[in-house]
Amino acid sequence: MPADDSQKLITMLDDLGIVTRSVEHPPLRTIDDSKRLRGDLPGGHAKSLFLKDKKGGYWLLVALEQTRVDLRSAASLLQAPRFSFAGERELARLLGVVPGAVSPFAAINDVHGQVCVVIEQRVLACGLLNCHPLRNDRTTTIATSDLLKFLEQVGHPPRIIDLPEVATSA
Repeated sequence: MPADDSQKLITMLDDLGIVTRSVEHPPLRTIDDSKRLRGDLPGGHAKSLFLKDKKGGYWLLVALEQTRVDLRSAASLLQAPRFSFAGERELARLLGVVPGAVSPFAAINDVHGQVCVVIEQRVLACGLLNCHPLRNDRTTTIATSDLLKFLEQVGHPPRIIDLPEVATSA
């Protein structure tokens, strides 16, 4: 993702009166990378899953990084056909980002409204959320209320769901 796209995003947020704070770090591709390299940032940390349903619909599911997402349960809650992960080409074409840089901010690039943004309820309880600003060598902190404002502004009012806790084996 070109650096100027990230700067355009930050400029748009500024123009909307949305205060953010960004930090630079080595490129992150996984949650483990993020935990190891991002530093100590206040708030929750997002993981964003770019999904495709069995009928060709696209979904951007945003949850907290520690949330275990059961794709079958998520599809059921959203009354969508079975989910699978969408491919890199679809990610680039629809959201304009590369793997590791997926975040709710990427909705800005879905100008044709082909992707439904979904936010897991626990994300909103955080107050502050950390996610990538269209590139994976930065993390931007935004108030969750401002994230909702941004998503409305770019024509992607999110669906809010409450995913069930997935039991983990010890």
